[in-house]
Amino acid sequence: MTRVLLVLLCLAFFALCVYGMWHGWKRRQRQQADLPEFPATPENLGAARLQTTGVYIGTTNAGNWQDRVQVGDIGHRAEATLSLVPEGVAIDRTGASPIFIPAGAVRDARTDRGLAGKVMFSEAGLLVVRWENEGHLFDTGFRGDDKDVYEEWVAALGQNPVNTEGKA
Repeated sequence: MTRVLLVLLCLAFFALCVYGMWHGWKRRQRQQADLPEFPATPENLGAARLQTTGVYIGTTNAGNWQDRVQVGDIGHRAEATLSLVPEGVAIDRTGASPIFIPAGAVRDARTDRGLAGKVMFSEAGLLVVRWENEGHLFDTGFRGDDKDVYEEWVAALGQNPVNTEGKA
């Protein structure tokens, strides 16, 4: 009898944890409902200047590496191809909607150790693009299969003439 009670207690605890995570996800979505709509990907993009494959980590409110944006499917990690095109940065995600960052919206690019709950051992484990959308700053993270290209990406994104922070 005690074994059955222990199993039921463990199952109830597990169900409570799952409910808590689901409830937290929904609460965060409600809190972020007033965020601006993300830009749509243009139908005809120019030729890619840079392109790499890897994993889209997520998008956070700038300055808070754990405050993941969860509106729609923006918060879902997915395998992706990151492309730098004349119009901006295109993130083509597998199994999720594409994400597009207009060239004029890019404010900064850097490598970082962590974003959206994903922490790497290396200080340069993630490529993070800071960008602005209707006055709101976001950090979007990408973990590339080839981390040797990060410096090239940071330099290319730092040449943005709208970069108001004066750095890359």
